[in-house]
Amino acid sequence: FQAIFHPDAVNRESDNQPPAARQGGPSAFYATALWLREALTDMHWELNEVVAEGDLIVVHTTGHARQVGPFVFYDSAGQVEQVFPPTGRTTSDTQTHWFRIADGKVIEHWANRDDMGMARHLDWIPPSPRYLLRMAQAKRRARRTRRILLAANAAG
Repeated sequence: FQAIFHPDAVNRESDNQPPAARQGGPSAFYATALWLREALTDMHWELNEVVAEGDLIVVHTTGHARQVGPFVFYDSAGQVEQVFPPTGRTTSDTQTHWFRIADGKVIEHWANRDDMGMARHLDWIPPSPRYLLRMAQAKRRARRTRRILLAANAAG
């Protein structure tokens, strides 16, 4: 990550990610990768188009993955907001990623993704009554785990 991301790199897509992913630099992008890999496996992207102009690179991709773990989303305070329990289903959705380059490294990233398509592919929507119950249970577990980790970090 240090070879690719500038020390001052910013991910404009980290609002609903864990607090560690909201910081700047390579470690934040690494935290995003870990967050995604907790929920998804078999991730890969087809490069549909790549355009470079000036300090911008735009990549239009089709992303593929299978959900094997809970997908946890966070609120602005870094608290667990929503959890989508694993469905084992696969998704294939289009994404466009924008990268600004400085000193040969990514210094800024933002994206447009088909999150609604992903949610449909993974059977998050429309949610069945059983899945809504699983969501509530997963959210409670994620919040409990987060509290335990924060307490352990505070203790040293």
